[in-house]
Amino acid sequence: MQNQDIQVIPVQQQDYQQWIQYWLAYQSFYNVCLSSKVTETTWQRFFDEGEPVYCAVAKKEDRVFGFVHYVIHRSTWAEQNYCYLEDLFVSPETRGKHIGKHLIEYVQKQAISQQCDRLYWHTQEANHTAQKLYNWIAEKPGIIEYRMPL
Repeated sequence: MQNQDIQVIPVQQQDYQQWIQYWLAYQSFYNVCLSSKVTETTWQRFFDEGEPVYCAVAKKEDRVFGFVHYVIHRSTWAEQNYCYLEDLFVSPETRGKHIGKHLIEYVQKQAISQQCDRLYWHTQEANHTAQKLYNWIAEKPGIIEYRMPL
């Protein structure tokens, strides 16, 4: 598979069966199990023009090789919106072929087109494979995240 054959485009309804397989694999990697209602709501948000939640997929013809989810949101630290890259997944058999980089660059272009002040994301401390890519293309600001159950 040649990298130039891969296109990153907004997800389409007909991508659901491939997306859901990757979405479940992504959850498994992070040891979470989101309810089917959360998954259904997430999927529907991608197609609701009133929602600032988006999904793009890396595709060659009808085959999906990965996805990226991102959210455009306000910030108290900027006049313009921020873009949060929330989820990124590339099929295991195509990792190392820069598909993840292309997915991130797609989000970067969307953030620029929407005049966002920042594009940012998180990853788990133990996800060293992803960190190799992230350290190559972005800066690590030294932020530590805390969570409080609600």
